[in-house]
Amino acid sequence: MLKQRIITALVLLAILLPALFWPTPAPFAAVALLLIAAGAWEWGRLNGLAQAGSMITAAICLLLCAASWYAGVLRQPLPLLWSVAGALWVLAGAWLLRAGVAGWPGVPRALRLAGGVLALWLAWLAVAQAREIGVNFLLSILALVWVADISAYFAGRAFGLKFTRDKLAPGISPGKSWEGVWGGMLGVLVLALVWTAADRLADAAVPSLYTRLAGAGWWLLVIAALFLAAMSVVGDLVESLVKRSAGAKDSSKLLPGHGGVLDRVDALLPTLPLAMMLASVASLASLSPR
Repeated sequence: MLKQRIITALVLLAILLPALFWPTPAPFAAVALLLIAAGAWEWGRLNGLAQAGSMITAAICLLLCAASWYAGVLRQPLPLLWSVAGALWVLAGAWLLRAGVAGWPGVPRALRLAGGVLALWLAWLAVAQAREIGVNFLLSILALVWVADISAYFAGRAFGLKFTRDKLAPGISPGKSWEGVWGGMLGVLVLALVWTAADRLADAAVPSLYTRLAGAGWWLLVIAALFLAAMSVVGDLVESLVKRSAGAKDSSKLLPGHGGVLDRVDALLPTLPLAMMLASVASLASLSPR
C-alpha cells in the first residue's frame, strides 16, 4: 500500500508541478479540469448512478468548465459569484452536517447531483482563476488546506479528547476530534503569518492570499485564516458523510493507494471559492478610506 501511495504521488507530482509552473496558466487549468471531471464521475457513482449516468455527469461538468474557460470567465473579477458560492457553502454545509448521514438520502437525487456538479465547477473556476492571478497566490490557498490537515492530524493524535469529552462528528468521521480542529486552525494561523512575512521580505511580485488579507487589516487575516481552516474541515466531513451514506470507503480507486479524486480535493471544494471571496473582500477593504 505504501509503495502504491508513493508511486501515485510521484506520478501526480510529475504531471501537476510542470503544469503549475508553466509560464502560462492554461496547462494547469487543463489538468485541473480533467481532475474535476473525474471527481464528477465519482460523484455520480456515490449517488447511485450507473456507469453511463456517471459518465454523463462528468461530461456535463467538463462542458460547464470548458464553456466558462472559452467565454473568458477566468480573467473576469467575480466578487458576486464568490460571495454567493461562499454563502451557499456555509449554509449547505451547516445543514448537511446537522442532518447527518441519515439525512443525505432524503435529499432528491437530482438536487444532490446538481449540487455536486455546481460545487466542482466552482472549485475548478476558483483554482483556475487563482492560477491566473499567480502561482504564489494559488499555492498559499492550497498550502492552507495541506497545513490544516497535517496540523489537525498531529494535534488530534497528541491531544484528542484530552480537553473535550465528545468527538467532532462521531456519526460521520469517528476519528476526528475538536482538538484536531483547533490544532489545524493554529497551524493555518502560523502559516498565514509566516507567509505574509516571507512575501514582504521577498517583495513578492504576486502577493499571496495572506498578504492581500493583511493589507486590509491584520484582524481580517486572522479571522479569514481561522474561517478557511474550519471550512476545510466542513468539506472533508461533507464528503465523508456522502461516502458513509453510499457505503463506500473511498470515492473511487482512480488514484491507487490514495482512493479517488474527491478524497484528495474534498477540503478544497469549499476553501477555494471562499478564498476567492475573501480576496475580493480584501481588495474592497483596502480601497475604502480609513
